[in-house]
Amino acid sequence: MPSPVHILACRPLTRGAVAEFVALPTGPPVGDDFDAVDVELARRGWVWEEERVSGSFITGYGHVLCSDGRNPFGHPQGRSFLVFGEVYPAQESDEHMTGEPWLLESMDLWTRTPGWERYEACSDQDCEALLTRAARAVTQHLGTPPERTVLSDAAVVVGPAMTHRIWRTPTPTHALILGPAADNGPYGYLTQLQLSCTPLGGAPELPPAVDGDALTEWITAHVDW
Repeated sequence: MPSPVHILACRPLTRGAVAEFVALPTGPPVGDDFDAVDVELARRGWVWEEERVSGSFITGYGHVLCSDGRNPFGHPQGRSFLVFGEVYPAQESDEHMTGEPWLLESMDLWTRTPGWERYEACSDQDCEALLTRAARAVTQHLGTPPERTVLSDAAVVVGPAMTHRIWRTPTPTHALILGPAADNGPYGYLTQLQLSCTPLGGAPELPPAVDGDALTEWITAHVDW
C-alpha cells in the first residue's frame, strides 16, 4: 500500500549531472582557500548554498551538492552527496495528516529552487519513480546496472523504506549509493533523495545480495556522516 507524502520537491538527475558528480574526486585538485574555490565555482557555474544544506553548493545542473571539507574538487578521500529530491513524508503519529507549519517553511526553500518541481498529496511511489529515473542516468553514465538493489530505511529517520541502489566506480575506489537519506537540518523529519560518492576505504567489498541487514549496515556506513 502506498505511503502518503505531503510534498515532493525535485529536479531529476541527468546523465550529464551524474558524470560531473562522479568525476569530482579524481579531477584536478583545487586549493582549499575560498578564493581558489570561488574561481572554480565561477568556471562551473556553481554558487554557494547555505539554506538548504549547510556548507553546500547549487551546481550548474540545479542540484544541491554537499561535501565534507566544503571542497569536492580533486579530493579522493572526500565524501559528497548530490540532492535531487526533498521529501516531506506524512507520519502515522500525525492523526490528521496536516503536517507541521515549520516543516512546510523548510520545504518552501526547496520548491523555490530554480528549476525544481513541486508535487503535493503524492506517495512514496512517486519518490520511487524519481529514484528509478535517476538510476537510469547513473547506469547510462557508468555503463553497468547497480551491483545491489535493496528496499531499506537505511539512514532515514522518518518515512517509508525506499529503494537503495549501489554501484562502485570501475577502479574501484568509491561507492555510489542512490537512495533516501535523512535531512539532518530539520531534525531528520524530511528525507533527501540523493546520490552519494564515498571512498570505499575500509569496506570495499559488498555484502551478498541476499543479506539485507548487512547491506543496510554497509549503506548506512557510507552515507550517514
